[in-house]
Amino acid sequence: MSAASTNNTAPPEHGGGNGLLWVLVAVAVVFAFVRPRAPMDWLRLVDWQTVGALAGLLAITQGVEKSGMLQAAARRLLAHTHSQRGLAMALTATAALLSALVTNDVSLFLLVPLTRVLAVQAHLPLARLVVLQALAVNAGSALTPIGNPQNLYLWHRSGESFFGFMAMMGPTVAIMLFWLFVAVWWLVPRTPIALREETEAAPVQPRLLALAGVLFIGFVVALDRHWLLPGLGAVFGVLLLTYPRVLRGIDWALLAIIALMFVDLRQAAELPAIAALLGHWPIGEGWRAYLAAIAASQVISNVPAAILLDRYVHDLPALAAGVSVGGFGCVLGSLANLIALRLAKLPHGLREFHRISIPFLLVCAASALLLRLG
Repeated sequence: MSAASTNNTAPPEHGGGNGLLWVLVAVAVVFAFVRPRAPMDWLRLVDWQTVGALAGLLAITQGVEKSGMLQAAARRLLAHTHSQRGLAMALTATAALLSALVTNDVSLFLLVPLTRVLAVQAHLPLARLVVLQALAVNAGSALTPIGNPQNLYLWHRSGESFFGFMAMMGPTVAIMLFWLFVAVWWLVPRTPIALREETEAAPVQPRLLALAGVLFIGFVVALDRHWLLPGLGAVFGVLLLTYPRVLRGIDWALLAIIALMFVDLRQAAELPAIAALLGHWPIGEGWRAYLAAIAASQVISNVPAAILLDRYVHDLPALAAGVSVGGFGCVLGSLANLIALRLAKLPHGLREFHRISIPFLLVCAASALLLRLG
């Protein structure tokens, strides 16, 4: 990681390209020829619970954005923050803390739109701030059993208590957070925040904001009770009847990317060559299990990696630490990375992400490995 430049470019008005989407489509087409499946089998590859939850959250987030609340909150935050580094530290710490309490993707749905609005009102390195938030939610969510899907899965498999699992993950998370704040200090200069020319402030719509809040609470309750379809129906039905313009802003391409990731990555994990390779490698425990979890996360993402390797790895702390650290590096390492970049609508976000995240992975992986060996 190199020292930061100011990178004060105006945030783009349109989202980034869909190159990753077309790559995933191409991979799916190859699998369709190599390993033909019935149409219903293709649909079963997708984790519809995850895709549906993201769809509902995207719709609700659009309601919050359209309400004008984020613009008002951004103005207040800028009035009390004097440097880019101070703002970055505050946003990164908030992302890490929230992710441990309300999961990594929900944290991003709350903070990335706010960060994008901040960059509209002031000259800020938007791409860098969003990448740091993606790293923050991957690090912070690793602490608790409910912070991310792979922790939830491994917690249920482990038989550990809630706080016992936190104690197990604590040292690895401490290392990740230490290097995260070193990265913030290094990459974001202590430059005074320069406000952009005043633009006409969007009026705050309290009714839309209140509706989005009620829908958010109701949708989270519905997800907790496994009422996905009724919850989605309520969110989209209410918005369609009251504020249909909100639904037009949903990033449907992001939902397609997530669905195709499940289709492609689950088929890759099922390949006989992969199973044979994992069965022969000595990755049952220790540093080999840890490194195998990191490597698998880079290729098939950390949630599928945790599920796949659970059959071969008998060292739960090593597996949990590996898939947590494995969320860094390649953008595919964690779904949170993709969500952050799409919410930020960055045309060159992948380049900036990998420029920061790959060195960050190497440093964190080596530090956590030394901790385990010690």
